[in-house]
Amino acid sequence: MSAARRREALQGYLYILPWIIGFLFFVAGPLFASLYYSFTYYPLLAKPSWVGLQNYTMAFFQDRIFWLSSWRTLQWALTTVPLGIIGSFFAALLLNRNGLRLKTVWRVFFFLPSLTPEVAAALLWLWILQPDVGVVNSTLKAWFGIRGPDWLASPSWALPSLVMISLWTGIGSIRMLIFLAGLQGVPQELYDAGMVDGVNTWQKIWHITLPMISPTILLNLILGVIGSLQVFGLAFVTTGGGPAYATYFFGLHLYQTAFRSFDMGYGSALAWFLFTVILVLTLIQISFSRRWVYYAGDAQG
Repeated sequence: MSAARRREALQGYLYILPWIIGFLFFVAGPLFASLYYSFTYYPLLAKPSWVGLQNYTMAFFQDRIFWLSSWRTLQWALTTVPLGIIGSFFAALLLNRNGLRLKTVWRVFFFLPSLTPEVAAALLWLWILQPDVGVVNSTLKAWFGIRGPDWLASPSWALPSLVMISLWTGIGSIRMLIFLAGLQGVPQELYDAGMVDGVNTWQKIWHITLPMISPTILLNLILGVIGSLQVFGLAFVTTGGGPAYATYFFGLHLYQTAFRSFDMGYGSALAWFLFTVILVLTLIQISFSRRWVYYAGDAQG
């Protein structure tokens, strides 16, 4: 290697050195440290002591809240991911229509709720859904003469209420913009050919739009599953996991264990369990994608 090439390589390494240092100290270091701590008893204020698989055994066979929080998180994912993807898709479909007046303005209106910080959105909906003086129950009483439910204070309504808040902030989010980008990449010639064949609107969506944007659907599905399994802030601010564990998600259980009970060893084990579940589900989605995702490059090949 010539001196000039060595100098260029050295300059390149110097440019990325701050990123490498930051990655080692703030990502890789804590990552491997938490893996080690997951095999220890570490009450934070004392030295960690090695316990092997005891933390994982306790999670699977002794911790009742572990399975309860896992089930709540699964319920959340099975509800919010399909509804969010379907809602974002139809919102993008609506905003992508030719001839829609003030299209840019409507896109801004749809996107604005997603810009609201999660804590601010949670506090806003706490006021809207307040049982006695909230906007929703006050409207139900004034217009229909009925008393609305307790919403976030009711074990049967708390989870649906959080789903509603999540959809309010999520339907017009970056997921909708990704769908918009995918829709704008569908060749107009396919729709023209469909019109010649006499297909209706729903047939166009089912036989042309969905297959052509299937890679976009896969991307939003993967991101949706990852995000739903890590749900934390919304429930933490609004319900704290209650009432009666109705919204006690896995992220809350991890937080309570690690930062309230200061059991960092068991908390690290919970974090690695969640990481493993997310990794496995992501790999499964990618491996099965070839069965339903259309890639233009494959067709050309």
